[in-house]
Amino acid sequence: MYFVGIDIAKRNHEACIIDSTGQIQGKTLRFTNSQAGGQKLIQWMQNVDHDLSFTEVALEATGHYWLALHSFLRKHGVKVHVINPIQSDAFRNMYIRQTKNDTKDAFIIAEVLRFGRYTTTELGSDEIVALRQLSRFRFSLVDSISDLKRQVIGLLDMLFPEYERLFSDLFGKTSSELLMNDTTPEEILAVDTEELAAFIAKHSRNRLGLDKAEEIKSAAESSFGIDTALDAFRLQLRLLLQQIRFTEEQLDSLDVEIEKRLKSVDTNLVTIPGIDPTVRSSGEFTGTRNRMSKRGSPYLRRAIWLAASVAKIHNPILKDFYDQKRAQGKHHLAATGAVARKMTYIIHAVLRDKKPYEPIA
Repeated sequence: MYFVGIDIAKRNHEACIIDSTGQIQGKTLRFTNSQAGGQKLIQWMQNVDHDLSFTEVALEATGHYWLALHSFLRKHGVKVHVINPIQSDAFRNMYIRQTKNDTKDAFIIAEVLRFGRYTTTELGSDEIVALRQLSRFRFSLVDSISDLKRQVIGLLDMLFPEYERLFSDLFGKTSSELLMNDTTPEEILAVDTEELAAFIAKHSRNRLGLDKAEEIKSAAESSFGIDTALDAFRLQLRLLLQQIRFTEEQLDSLDVEIEKRLKSVDTNLVTIPGIDPTVRSSGEFTGTRNRMSKRGSPYLRRAIWLAASVAKIHNPILKDFYDQKRAQGKHHLAATGAVARKMTYIIHAVLRDKKPYEPIA
C-alpha cells in the first residue's frame, strides 16, 4: 500500500509518497496547480503504482486551494482523503527534525494517512457546495455594508454631527433619501420648510412631515460641522450611500436564491429556532470579543453565533438557559456563547437523527 501526502499552496503543491512501513519512495514532487501539474502528479504516482489501485492520497483542507486538485484527482479515479490541518499538528512535532522543511508537511500528511488517525472532510453535493458558497458570499456582502455604513457615520460626524439623532434608523429609507438629496446642513437650509416636509412625508409614507422638517432645519441651523472642502465630503457621502443601496439590492437577490436552494435540500435544520433563512442580518453584525474557540470554520462559527443570538429570544428553552447564565452573573457575550455551544449539540442531534427539532423541557 502507498500513501501520498500533498502539501497545498496557491501556485505549487508538494507531494511525498511513502509505503506501508513509512519509507519514502523516491524524491518528492513539486508540481503546479494546473492541468499540466495534475498530469505530472498522476504520472509520478504511477511510477510507483502503475494503476494506482494500491495508492491513497491525502491533502489538507487549506483555504480553497485544495478544491481544484481534489476535483482533478477524483475525476481520475484516485482515492482522496481531505483531512483537517489540526489533526496533523501532533505529527509535526514528532518529525520536525527528521525531514527537510520543504518536504516535511507533505511527509507528515502521508504519515497521518498511513496511521489512519484522521477524520475526512466531505465536499458535499453540488447543492450543498452551492449553498455554502452563496452563504459565505452573503457574509462578505453584510460585512461590506457594515463597513460602508461606518464610513458614512464617520463623514456625518464631520459634516453634520447632529444628524444621527434625527432618525431612529439612520440608514432607513427616509433618512437615506434625504442624505442623497440634501447632504450638508447648508443644502438643507436652502430648501423651503414646506418642500422639505413634503419630501419627508413622501418617503416616510406620511409617517413624518412638518414637525420632522422643522426639527431637521433647526439642527442644520445650529450644526457644528466643518465648512471646508464640502464638495469633496458631499461627493464621498453620496457615493457611499449609492454603494450601500446597490449592495443591499444584491443582498436581497442573494437571499432569494439561497432560500430557493435551501428548499430543495432535504434538511431539518431550519426547524431549529434561530436557523432560518428569513432572519436578516443586513450590515448590522458587529464583531464580539469572546473566548469561543477559533478552531474550525469561521463562517460556521459566525453562523452558529447569529443563530444563537436569535434562538435566545425566540426559543423558550434556550431563552431560559440564557437567562440562567445571566442570573449567574455571566456577561451577555458569555451567556450567548453558552447558548451557541448548546446550539451545536442541537444541530448535531437533528443531523444525526434526521428528524425535525423537538424541544425537550
